[in-house]
Amino acid sequence: MTALTYEELRHRAEEVIVSVPDLQGRLQGSRLSVPYFLEEVARQGFGACVYLLASDVEMGTGPGYAIDAWNSGFGDFVLRPDPATLRPLPWDPGTALVLADAVWPGGEPVEVAPRRILRTQLDRLAERGLTAFAGTELEFLVFRDTYRDAWERRYHGLETATRYNVDYSLQGLAEIEPVVRRIRREMVRAGLPMETARGECHAGQYEIVFRYDEAMATCDKHVLFKNGAKQIAAQEGVALTFMPKFDEGEGNSCHVHLSLRGTDGTAVFADEAAGDGMAELMRHFVAGQLACLPELTLLMAPNVNSYKRLRPGAFAPTGITWGRDNRTCPIRVVGSGASLRIEHRVPGGDANPYLALAAMVAAGLYGIENRLPLPAPHEANALADPSVPRLPATLAEALRLWEGGELAAKVFGDAVVRHYAQAARAELEAFETAVTDWERMRGFERL
Repeated sequence: MTALTYEELRHRAEEVIVSVPDLQGRLQGSRLSVPYFLEEVARQGFGACVYLLASDVEMGTGPGYAIDAWNSGFGDFVLRPDPATLRPLPWDPGTALVLADAVWPGGEPVEVAPRRILRTQLDRLAERGLTAFAGTELEFLVFRDTYRDAWERRYHGLETATRYNVDYSLQGLAEIEPVVRRIRREMVRAGLPMETARGECHAGQYEIVFRYDEAMATCDKHVLFKNGAKQIAAQEGVALTFMPKFDEGEGNSCHVHLSLRGTDGTAVFADEAAGDGMAELMRHFVAGQLACLPELTLLMAPNVNSYKRLRPGAFAPTGITWGRDNRTCPIRVVGSGASLRIEHRVPGGDANPYLALAAMVAAGLYGIENRLPLPAPHEANALADPSVPRLPATLAEALRLWEGGELAAKVFGDAVVRHYAQAARAELEAFETAVTDWERMRGFERL
């Protein structure tokens, strides 16, 4: 549902931010006056430099991407606002935000844009009379330090906003509640219906879950939430992080709940006549997740740090299997009847939601199209079972499987494969040239 119409925007805001989700799922864009936006940009779009969709975390670009910003003279593509995403920003009074799709000056879509990649997979579903509904569960760590203090201290010795494990606890939350209460309330005011909120395992860790929606709308709300939560934290004089693994403690996950419906609203995953309640279509869909995970992990775990979370003993998936209400499996089947769905437990807090969901939909379609059989569910602890096939253990391994297989190129196209392979290579090169604190501690005196 549209949070604001263009006519309401005229009376409720002074500025509007036109933004595009980048490769990392961050919002990049510009502030515009409302009259300028309504008179020109809403109809014609707004120019933005092409490197925004061909850069790493540090905003560095270069050759190897499908978009070569240097050789194209750092020209512009056009950001075409999606009016369905227009909403107020309660934490930025007088301001609204609208997400945009990137198109070339001739009107062709930028195929490597994350929103476009997801849209292509959702269109494939629509051709079968299907719609994807999703919800994301984001965890984050809150620190009592400001972002600037954390930066100047090189993120050492930070003070968490809770002192111990407060998973499901109603105690010990007094110091974290002021900022997370504000985040909860202002996200609801921005049009993100909240379902649940609670403390988590790591000291300072919290989780807010918003109501599921159609897949694209869920991703749009996801990126708004991450951006807004950080801004609210900064205003409150604290810092928070969604990074998958801040230290040796529990990591930040982004579990994705996903189900399919017919375009008429029918819950196509459920079959009450089946012994396990799962329709044949769902069984193929889940089998596709297992078959495609090795090649598509890169889209769910895109950074070096992603794989620090996906380690044995970290209560995050390490194998490729599925189970009924089994949190040790990467694919957990939960619910019944109309609520029957998968919970995909591989993505961490750094996942780009558009890419992660595009990978899940593509994998499910692969299973449906090839009528893949579903193996028996894993009943025991999949984290401790050496017989379970393993997920890629490093970004380098995930990159090799992404480029080396046939599935990604067939489903997403060569340009997308090349573009996101370069993104992974840029991440690896940056990491491999860095000297870490671990190396200094290990080798400064003793080597």
